Amino acid sequence: MARLFPTLTATRLQATTYLLGIALFSISFLVFLNSSISFVVTEVIGQKERVGDAVGTLGFADELLALVSCPFFGLLSDRIGVRNVAVIGYCIVAFSLVCLVQSTNVYPELLLGRLGFSFGGAACSTMVTAVLPTMLADRKTAEDQESTTRSGHTDNDDGAGTSAGTSQLAGLVGFFTGAGALVALAIFLPLPAHLQDDGFGQAESVQVSYYIVALVALCVAIFIFVGLRNLPGEEKKSIAALLQPPYDETTTVGVDGNPHIILSPAPSYLSLAKESFTLGFTDPTIGLGYLGGFVARASSVGISLFIPLFVNAYFVRTGLCTSNPDNLTDIKKNCQRAYKLAAALTGFGELAALICAPLFGWIGGRAAKSRSEWPLLVASGVGIVGYVSFGLLKNPDAFHGDGGQWAFLSVILVGISQIGAIVCSLALLGRGVNQAHRSVPVALPHGEQQSGEEGAPLLRRASRAMAPAIDRSRLSGSIAGMYSFAGGVGILILTKAGGALFDSWHTGAPFFLMAIFNGMLALAIVLIGGGSLVLRKQEIPSS
Repeated sequence: MARLFPTLTATRLQATTYLLGIALFSISFLVFLNSSISFVVTEVIGQKERVGDAVGTLGFADELLALVSCPFFGLLSDRIGVRNVAVIGYCIVAFSLVCLVQSTNVYPELLLGRLGFSFGGAACSTMVTAVLPTMLADRKTAEDQESTTRSGHTDNDDGAGTSAGTSQLAGLVGFFTGAGALVALAIFLPLPAHLQDDGFGQAESVQVSYYIVALVALCVAIFIFVGLRNLPGEEKKSIAALLQPPYDETTTVGVDGNPHIILSPAPSYLSLAKESFTLGFTDPTIGLGYLGGFVARASSVGISLFIPLFVNAYFVRTGLCTSNPDNLTDIKKNCQRAYKLAAALTGFGELAALICAPLFGWIGGRAAKSRSEWPLLVASGVGIVGYVSFGLLKNPDAFHGDGGQWAFLSVILVGISQIGAIVCSLALLGRGVNQAHRSVPVALPHGEQQSGEEGAPLLRRASRAMAPAIDRSRLSGSIAGMYSFAGGVGILILTKAGGALFDSWHTGAPFFLMAIFNGMLALAIVLIGGGSLVLRKQEIPSS
């Protein structure tokens, strides 16, 4: 019987820290901030007009900075380690939350606080992807490494087991990430109301709530600092690498039979960035992971931003809502039904995603053994159906009118597609890092034959290894940064193009655009899968 929880090389404390620290809270603080930033503007700063414009500008600036920060922190983690970057990220988040509620104006004080939060949040979200491969990375002794070097490969069964474990772990990461959003909605967001019941004023209750959440972020940073020590594959990474370039240590056997230690400079930041970017075009697994991240992050905006916008447009169009969109109080009084409907639809979608996250991890683990990407193909297909059907809805009100019941089915399909893209793309990146590291053969120089004599081949292989491709285990952070960058690009394209088409063409345009994104992903999976099948068939006769 297949295991739901994978077998990890990381310790139980490390796995617990990853799931309950990094994965759970990576999105909690962002959900809390996005849902409460308007109250900082209205209650703490006291600005009552053009609140929507201020919040939108802050969000756009946040995403632009995150687009650059994610690759930066990915590269940095390959030098100083994922643990240190995660700790730095949560400390920045804690500091920024305190600064936000000390602001006296939107520009520049609140903007600077939001940018600080974006910078720290980028580190936290990128480490969700970067830490995953370390949970299943090898803990090899010197004898193991020498044996691997001599044989040139490792057991294929181990690789298949790692692929399955990566998918199962990605499913759990998706589950805990979704649970983190619920933590924000159920615990963090009600804090101001509870504090007001205890006698705090409106502005003071918002400020104290931010202080409490900042303290939680600081506690998470301490938890990660303690719990992620001695991660597999992170032994040579430290803060000291910022001050001096690290060196790779290679042991070779000389003609005299004695071992020789060769020190060579580790890859530069530019080399890491170039290699992680190039892998998106040269490695199908990494490339599909990047494309899946593009679709997954865009899907999150499709659910959280455009479903409420679609519902609001329906109520305005039918005359059921006549509120001023720049006045939050007016909206809450006159459009309560629209708000409740939007919350119900997005809630059903996120609930479906939360339930299906471990399921996609388990299914992905079984499919990984045959190197099949059909779970991601299914997720993209479900997304096409869900987004097109929702965009074509004439009545999204599932509680009133004809045809509204299809809205719930559509958002459930959208939620399933979103979590499928997240889980499967994370699993692909984890497999791409660990599998390549396990199965890269040791190449001999052109024209040399491998003989049965032990000394000479070892020397020749060592000379060839002087300029190898960068070890994938050294690229886990850079790959995670590029993954987050691809997701950020997806968000920007959907928000700008989808928003413009929403106003100028059709209210379902953002959902049709998401269907196109999912169609591109499905096409890429089919083409890559078909090409791999043809290559395997050609290899069988030759062997």
